[in-house]
Amino acid sequence: MPKLKVDGVEIEVPQGATVLQACELAGKEIPRFCYHERLAIAGNCRMCLVEVKPGPPKPQASCALPAADNQEIFTMTPMVKKAREGVMEFLLINHPLDCPICDQGGECDLQDQSIAYGKGHSRYDENKRAVTEKYMGPVVKTVMTRCIQCTRCIRFMDQVAGVEDLGAIGRGEDMEITSYLEHALGSELSGNVIDLCPVGALTSKPYTFEARPWELRKVPAIDVTDGVGTNIRLDVRGRDVMRALPRINEDVNEEWAHDKTRYVVDGLTRGRLDRPWLRENSKLRQATWEEAFAKIAEIAAEAKDSVAAVAGDLVDVETMYAAKQLLAALGSTLIEGRQTGLAYDASNLAAVNFNTTIAGIETADAILLVGTNPRWEASLVNTRIRKAVLAGAKVFAIGPEVDLTYKVQWLGDDLSLLHKLPKDATDAFKDAQRPAVIVGGAAIKTPAGQAASLALVKTLDLIRDGWNGFNVLHTVAARTGGLMLGYAQDGGMASLAQKAPKLLFLLGADEADLAPFAKSFKVYLGHHGDKGAHAADVILPGAAYSEKHGIHVNLEGRVQYSEKAVDAPGDAREDWSILRALSDVLGQRLPFDSFGELRARLFADHPEFAEPGLVPFVWAPPKIDAPKIGKGTEVAYPIKDFYLTNPIARASATLQRCSAELLHGQDFAEAAE
Repeated sequence: MPKLKVDGVEIEVPQGATVLQACELAGKEIPRFCYHERLAIAGNCRMCLVEVKPGPPKPQASCALPAADNQEIFTMTPMVKKAREGVMEFLLINHPLDCPICDQGGECDLQDQSIAYGKGHSRYDENKRAVTEKYMGPVVKTVMTRCIQCTRCIRFMDQVAGVEDLGAIGRGEDMEITSYLEHALGSELSGNVIDLCPVGALTSKPYTFEARPWELRKVPAIDVTDGVGTNIRLDVRGRDVMRALPRINEDVNEEWAHDKTRYVVDGLTRGRLDRPWLRENSKLRQATWEEAFAKIAEIAAEAKDSVAAVAGDLVDVETMYAAKQLLAALGSTLIEGRQTGLAYDASNLAAVNFNTTIAGIETADAILLVGTNPRWEASLVNTRIRKAVLAGAKVFAIGPEVDLTYKVQWLGDDLSLLHKLPKDATDAFKDAQRPAVIVGGAAIKTPAGQAASLALVKTLDLIRDGWNGFNVLHTVAARTGGLMLGYAQDGGMASLAQKAPKLLFLLGADEADLAPFAKSFKVYLGHHGDKGAHAADVILPGAAYSEKHGIHVNLEGRVQYSEKAVDAPGDAREDWSILRALSDVLGQRLPFDSFGELRARLFADHPEFAEPGLVPFVWAPPKIDAPKIGKGTEVAYPIKDFYLTNPIARASATLQRCSAELLHGQDFAEAAE
């Protein structure tokens, strides 16, 4: 490990570190525009200049200079100060005076660094150049005259997103950043270029001129649009969630978020349920809480213990626990969380968990994807797999061929291949040190698929000292938490339908096939007037994920806490409080009167939820007596439209346009500005 001095202080840095990283380890702030910790080094903005001895008597770019023994680095000499002022003067030659109208104002790197490292005047009085705007799709707004050609956006799209949609044309003063033929960016991760842009050249199109950063209250939360559990920050003004931005969590999402996470927030105010509804003579009418509860109590008296609950994709652990307690008080154990019909054995949670962990999968050297499209089902797991591929891992897949942004050897679209993998795959796994299998919902929806997938543990030697390479990829936020609470009937939804419950609670369940429950009296507890509400006999307006505190468990079994950002609209209430009030009317009072008491009961019954972090599941997979998968059993990926997978997303105008334009090829005319 090299030893060197930074401004007279001796430090030791890891082998391969750059001078910039060495300076930061020593506590020195080094300005930069093009350098980013997660992207390849470009060295083209020259803002990170420092003086290094031994070396030439001139400032050097610290981001591209390796740290070495016996170096002396100076970060604040007159030479360095003058050089940085000169670089800043160059960067501002053509930059427009847009700060009062720029959406980046108040959180702009160029503003901050021009104040800290620039001069108060410029020696250049030539006319500024202007660059025509570029169209980059429904989520990224461009003002390319502001661009300083740091190339962060290009490197992100190429290296992280794996989509070569951005590039530079021209040279020198004529250089411009543009998308290919000015088409929309075709990546589900394209919104990250907005965060990466150090100036206001790339900003959020839906957020244009909406708010200033100093007006916003910032609330930490957890994304519920997929099973990854992306750590986010909700920026709130008044009673409106203005935007969602990723928070750094190295174990989960690093510092990225996909576009559904970012732009689902405009769906929080559209199509909302803000008062109870009651179906009479096949038509819904507005009702009071008392009327709705009285009707449910009337049906519950007839149903007795013939009561069931189905948990949707977005619900929090507290809501599922309160519903489970209410059903137990009514004498029922009919609870199910796999609303789309999956029927795998969940008696051992390690057998349906992402055991390698999200961060761990990037260290795998051989990966088999079975019935999963991770690019749509878990975009930020897909970026980790891409990292593994760039490090030399081989990826094989069973399913219909799709573009996963990295090289994949497709073995065929036939699940029966699980019983006898091709020689190429078995040879690669035989030589692998850290083999991994990722099984999707398309493969484990039947007992036969689950049995064949679990058999790979022995066939491919997936479990070794300190390594468990068997992974199940859940696509929804509530799945793992629901399984931990027992929301899994033997036989799944089909088994639940056979029991023909007279009273059925739908906890935000909008994706379930409710035809088999035609004779059940359905109570929908949720926040949007989506599919579940359309089929309901009573609608109870609940709170969305941004309107309540909640615990969410991601696909790797990581317990995470989300905080309340705003109040629910109208007469809508937090889900647990609705169930608590209903329990009084049903004569089965739940043993908690506040959210704190609810959590205390939850933690007493399920201590695994009491602390954030990974829950250790003991590996003891079930023995499943199922026939072999027949030849020709094709894979059907569970997600047909990445942007419209839940009721909030379907209510979002931005995501509707993303779906129409990016997936279905619809053209949108842009107004001239």
